[in-house]
Amino acid sequence: MRFAVIGAGGYIAKKHLQAIKDTGNQVIAAVDISDSVGIMDSYFPNARFFTDIECFEGYLEKEKRNGTGADYISICTPNYLHDAHIRMALRLGAHAICEKPLVIDPCTLDYLSMLEGESGRKIFAIHQLRIGTLARMLKLKYKKGKHKVQVNYITRRGDWYKQSWKSDEAKSGGLAMNIGVHVFDLLIWIFGEVEYVRIAENTASSMTGTLDLERAHVTWHLSINEFFLPFSVTSKGGYAYRSISVDGEKYELSNGFTNLHTRMYEGILKGKGLRIKDARPAIELVEMIRRQHAIYSPRNVSCG
Repeated sequence: MRFAVIGAGGYIAKKHLQAIKDTGNQVIAAVDISDSVGIMDSYFPNARFFTDIECFEGYLEKEKRNGTGADYISICTPNYLHDAHIRMALRLGAHAICEKPLVIDPCTLDYLSMLEGESGRKIFAIHQLRIGTLARMLKLKYKKGKHKVQVNYITRRGDWYKQSWKSDEAKSGGLAMNIGVHVFDLLIWIFGEVEYVRIAENTASSMTGTLDLERAHVTWHLSINEFFLPFSVTSKGGYAYRSISVDGEKYELSNGFTNLHTRMYEGILKGKGLRIKDARPAIELVEMIRRQHAIYSPRNVSCG
């Protein structure tokens, strides 16, 4: 299959490039506003590269007319650009594979669904935590009853983070979207639909709250502040602490992250990837959180 990559210079692009290579496919074109993409030489040195998105689109449009266009376009750009780049992929006759979150605004999902149907192409979401061994075990083990859950997702970020698009809520969706959406996606996938979410703390570097799901009451904490890292982590030079406790039994979410993107691509290429309907619940949950009221219900979310 022929792939193109938007955002080839970003951190997450390496995982997508590796997945494309691992699955035996090729990248014919890539684009990034930065030209510091020497990593391409390690994966697809013969791919055409652009720093201008219009030139990239024009090249792929020409290839499409020649019958050699991209079959898939992988989107690894800042969150606020995902919607536009998904639409570009569909215009170019390619399936879209988009890094989380699929979009920031849940109200765009219905429009994307309509475009998907009109184009005959598919939009795939990357939520790789679902396919880890731990996630599958938790879903099977706690498929019945109501459980008490504690989630801590602490991942240190330096001063660069404050200067990047990630710290701009209009561009990233804020902390709950940028580092939280795949955690919330995992929780919803394991424990069922959202009933209520309550916010206790909401700052630029730390968020806490509780979440009532169909089969769980969840207390959660997201942070990029190293102050919240336990000594057991910092004493070993670690910078991240990701854990989930269910009914008092603790599990480490940091384990088993290897090759998850490759496994997601394998599923996508077999037509079994996650779609808009799968990504929607977590995106809608983050929208509730972003409204910054005391108590939220899914019934209060409206795109009117």
